[in-house]
Amino acid sequence: MLQAIDTRELISLDILGYCLRGTFHRPAGDTSVSWSLPASALNRAPGGPAVLFLNSLALPRAAAGDSAVYWADAFALRGYPTFRFDLPGLGDSDGHASTDLLDVINTGGLAPATAAIAKELVGRGGYSSIILVGHCAGAVTAIFAAAAFKKCKGLILLDPYFHLPVINRPETRKKLSDWARRSTLGKFLSNLYDRARHLWLLLRGSTLPRNANTALLGKWKELSAAGIPVLLFQAARIKAQVGKPRVGEFDYTQHISKLAARKNNLAVKPIDRADHSFANRAGREVVRDESLAFLANNFPLPNTTSRTK
Repeated sequence: MLQAIDTRELISLDILGYCLRGTFHRPAGDTSVSWSLPASALNRAPGGPAVLFLNSLALPRAAAGDSAVYWADAFALRGYPTFRFDLPGLGDSDGHASTDLLDVINTGGLAPATAAIAKELVGRGGYSSIILVGHCAGAVTAIFAAAAFKKCKGLILLDPYFHLPVINRPETRKKLSDWARRSTLGKFLSNLYDRARHLWLLLRGSTLPRNANTALLGKWKELSAAGIPVLLFQAARIKAQVGKPRVGEFDYTQHISKLAARKNNLAVKPIDRADHSFANRAGREVVRDESLAFLANNFPLPNTTSRTK
């Protein structure tokens, strides 16, 4: 499959019985006709890292507001081969869309396909390693996949979550939340409820909540012990200070930071002007700039001095 423009190429891989489709963002200095040609035929710097973007839940690989396209173009311009792939059943890729997609993601169900894509990219492209980029549910898949494929050497995560969210909230709960946001009395009672939950957290100490995704936290512990560099972005949240959980909610960022403290491999970057999508101007630009600095510091290119800046 060859559909290329000057800086991008549509490619496909046969992975686990599925035809998975993605976009290759050609790095600066790569003048090859097609990524699909043998590595020996390509004008590609050997041994360098590549970046792989994953779907966020059921969103296509372009992400909200084409933000993944924006970041991938920026990474490629700096010299990093960058790929955006739709996982099985999502976007343009083959496979059946799961009716319980969130459950599948939260149990690591998309990690085997992700690891297989990364392995194929490394094998065919001759890259030294893969850096995974995931947003929200995509960040969950990235953590599971990085633990499954040892050449996944870095993670860029946007608003990952480490609990098992409620998929279908009761209609009465939704109406109550809406009322609490609009009503003066509702806001007062909501704040009172948050303080009660906060007191309960203090009494529980560092004990994980019952809805913690212990399997995911186990994989995080493995990656932290291995010293894999991680850049974690956090957007502003309702009723919470930037970089902090809502009053009464367990502080998972603090928890995972403690796990990573020994290797000092985690950088947390709150962005107070970004919403959860990170697709607004502030979110896109901060993620771009901080990610490029993270890549340069942890994954320098073989020919850094000759790359386009």
